[in-house]
Amino acid sequence: MPETAVATRTLVEKLTAARAASLALATATADVKNAALEAIAAAIGRNSRQIIDANELDLANGRDNSLSIGMQDRLRLDEGRLESLSQAVRLVAALVDPVGENVRGQTLPNGLQLTEVRVPFGVVGVIYEARPNVTVDIASLALKSGNAVVLRGGSAAENTNRVLVSVIQEAIVLAGLPADSVQTIDEFGRDGARELMQARGLVDVLIPRGSASLINTVVTESKVPVIETGAGVVHVFLDESADERWSIDIVENSKVQRPSVCNALETLLVHEAAAERLLPPVLAKLRASGVAIHADDRARSIFADSVPATEEDWTTEYMSLDVSVRVVPNLDEAIDHIRRYSTHHTESIITNDLGNAERFLAEVDSAVVMVNASTRFTDGGEFGFGAEVGISTQKLHARGPMGLSELTSTKWIVRGSGQVRQ
Repeated sequence: MPETAVATRTLVEKLTAARAASLALATATADVKNAALEAIAAAIGRNSRQIIDANELDLANGRDNSLSIGMQDRLRLDEGRLESLSQAVRLVAALVDPVGENVRGQTLPNGLQLTEVRVPFGVVGVIYEARPNVTVDIASLALKSGNAVVLRGGSAAENTNRVLVSVIQEAIVLAGLPADSVQTIDEFGRDGARELMQARGLVDVLIPRGSASLINTVVTESKVPVIETGAGVVHVFLDESADERWSIDIVENSKVQRPSVCNALETLLVHEAAAERLLPPVLAKLRASGVAIHADDRARSIFADSVPATEEDWTTEYMSLDVSVRVVPNLDEAIDHIRRYSTHHTESIITNDLGNAERFLAEVDSAVVMVNASTRFTDGGEFGFGAEVGISTQKLHARGPMGLSELTSTKWIVRGSGQVRQ
């Protein structure tokens, strides 16, 4: 549907149209949905110049409005990132369609046949900030799982998202799906986000992605059921037995590879028995990469090129080239620190002690817990989901990277032959 045809619709009219589109999506075949995804991937490539021009306008506005460097990095799209988005869409197309999958079933003694099957939610609303890649990732996952999606991407990426949604709509119409399967409500601003949160009955589930304040606002104010994603105060603990080479490489990758994302390292904990051995090479590598070190007194006595850490540092998701460092006396203290300050996103231990590894895995209560691996692997694409809706840090329905199956619910199908209950 041309953009001019929908620009005058109210938000409720858009949500009603999404509800109608969801009925068509719920019964669309995997072949039709995959054809739509292939069309999206191709359309992103064909329209890359138009997308990048809109993105450059958003970036210029962001610089004028003092948008942080980390947020500018999240906002930025270039040819390489667009190609990665197209590849991610094609990966989603290659995945098995979850809709209709048999979860479990049985035949009762009276002959009734029970089957629990996966079904789409219906209409999924997503509120997020300065992440135009999320527009494509969530649209592709929603379509493949049979859901219509309503996107509120925030003013920072409004121009980019408007073009992306237009490109996506044109592509899916050519494949035979309703244009209203994917919509943006950015034109309604913050009032639109608030109205979306109150749209119980039109929207089946709401997913926030962004800052802790945004997520908390949606969780506390929404009347629509929410799947809570979380900010990433992510920890790595260097145990007494940690390998030096692994420690250097994993810490550096976790912090530096892309510091603006939620799975980047924010706090490094080091066992006091390994501090003299590991802190100098590990922190020297970070400093060489431009990382500012916020360290406690013990760590500063070992590595002077640092600033004093404050209580606020332990709770900060920097999204920049900053890291907080604390020396702890043992594994117990490391776990206690994580319990106190973690946002329950991702934590990793570097160790050669199998017992400590298993204790860490069992006792740390986060969505993803790792041994001897970079925290940057907490990602739907890396987990083989093609893309991700977000990283859920709650404990209901979904936890960790959310892919296709996390965008489905279930229903029970009962087949009988005249049975009545006695």
